[in-house]
Amino acid sequence: MTITLRLVVTVISILTTAMILRKIRKSQMQIEDSVYWIGFCLLLVVFALFPKVPDVLSGLAGTYTTANFIYLTVIFLLIVKLFQMTLSVSKLEAQIRRLTQEMALARHARSGEDTSGGADEQPEQSGDTASERNAEEK
Repeated sequence: MTITLRLVVTVISILTTAMILRKIRKSQMQIEDSVYWIGFCLLLVVFALFPKVPDVLSGLAGTYTTANFIYLTVIFLLIVKLFQMTLSVSKLEAQIRRLTQEMALARHARSGEDTSGGADEQPEQSGDTASERNAEEK
C-alpha cells in the first residue's frame, strides 16, 4: 500500500468516525448501530497505519495477495452487517404487524361501544316478542 493511499484511507476513516460521533450527539443514530461502523473505520486505520498486519493475516488466511484478503474481509464484514440489518427489519415488520392488529381490535371495540344504543333496543324487541307470545296464548 502506498503512502498516499494509506494517508487517504486514514483521513477518510477518521472523518467518517467524526461524522458518526456527530450523528450520535444529535440523536440521529443509535449507539448500537454506530459501534459497527466505528469498528470498521478503526480496522481500516489499523490496516493503513500498520501495513504488515494485513500482510500477516493474508498469509494466515491463505490468500495470494494482501488486496484479496482486504476485499475478502470487507465483503465478510458487510455480509455480517447485512444479516444484522435483515434481523432488525424482520423484527420491525413483526412489531408493525402486531401494532396494526392491536389498532384494528381497538377500533373494532370502540365501534362496538358506539352502537351500544342499538343494544339497548334489543331487550325491548325481545320484550315485544314475549308480549306477542302472551297475546297468542290468550
